[in-house]
Amino acid sequence: MSELTGRIIKNYNGYYYVETPDNKLYTCKVKGKLKKEKFSLVTGDIVSFEQVGDEGMIGAIMPRKNFLQRPLMANIDLVIVAFACANPDFSFLLADKLLALAEWARIPAVICLNKRELAPQGLVESCRAIYEKIGYKVFDISALQGQGVAELKALLPGKISVFAGPSGVGKSTTLNAIDNSLTLVTGAVSEKIGRGRHTTRFAQLLPFAGGYVADTPGFGNLNLEELELGNLASEFREFADYAAQCRFNSCTHTHEPDCGVKAAVERGDIAASRYSSYLTMLEEIKASKERKGRR
Repeated sequence: MSELTGRIIKNYNGYYYVETPDNKLYTCKVKGKLKKEKFSLVTGDIVSFEQVGDEGMIGAIMPRKNFLQRPLMANIDLVIVAFACANPDFSFLLADKLLALAEWARIPAVICLNKRELAPQGLVESCRAIYEKIGYKVFDISALQGQGVAELKALLPGKISVFAGPSGVGKSTTLNAIDNSLTLVTGAVSEKIGRGRHTTRFAQLLPFAGGYVADTPGFGNLNLEELELGNLASEFREFADYAAQCRFNSCTHTHEPDCGVKAAVERGDIAASRYSSYLTMLEEIKASKERKGRR
C-alpha cells in the first residue's frame, strides 16, 4: 500500500472522490480513526489516503486555508455570488447573506447577474451603485446568449472558484457557457412557485484552466448559524469606518444613540438595502440562538 495526497472533488453517498496532482481519480472511504474524530470532510479538502488498487482509505486531512458553510466547501479562492436579474427575481437579502458568509470565511467575492435580457429597468445599475462602491465587482451576463461571459471567465484561471446562489438562477448554464465541454444538466424555473428546480444535487469541483470551478446546489433561503450576533457588523465591510464614530464601542447599530452607522445610512453613505439586510439577519440569528437555547 502507498500513501497519496489529493483533493476531494466531490462526495456522494459516503464516498469521497479524490483527485491527485497527476490527475488520477480515486474513490475513497474514511478510516475508522478519522470517523471517531467526528470531523466532517467536505469538497475541496486536501487529504492523505492509502491506496488499495484504484480505491483508497482516507486517514488524515490537511489544514484548511478557509472553510465556507454555504455551500459547504473548503480551500476556496473566489466565491461567485450568482443571481438572476429575473425569473427568479433578484434578492438583495439573499445576496447580502452570501456576501456576509464569504466575508466570514475571508474569501474574495464577486456578484454575477445572469439573464440580463430579463432585467427590470435600473436593477443592474442599482446593484453596481451599491456593491461596486464597497468593492464587490458586478458582472451582468446572459449565459444563454453568451453575452458578458468572457469577462467573468477571465477571473477564473488558476483559481478554485465556487458558484453559489439560489435555484434557477442559471449557475449550471453559466458554467456550460464558460466551458462548453462541461455539459451540466440545467433546469427551468417553476411557474407555479417562481423558484428553480434543483438540478445540481451536490457540490463538485470541475477542472478548468489550471484550477477548478464548482457547481453547487441551489437553495430557497439561508440560515446563518455560524455567524455571531456581536460579530455580524464586521461582515458588512462598509460599516467599519462609520462604526468608529459610534458613541459606544459595543454599538449594535440598531437602537443606540449617536450611532455612526445609522447616521451614514441616513446620509446615503451606506445603502438602505444593506442596512435592512443587516437588521433582518440580526433578528434571524437571534431567533435561531433562542430556539437552540430552548432545546
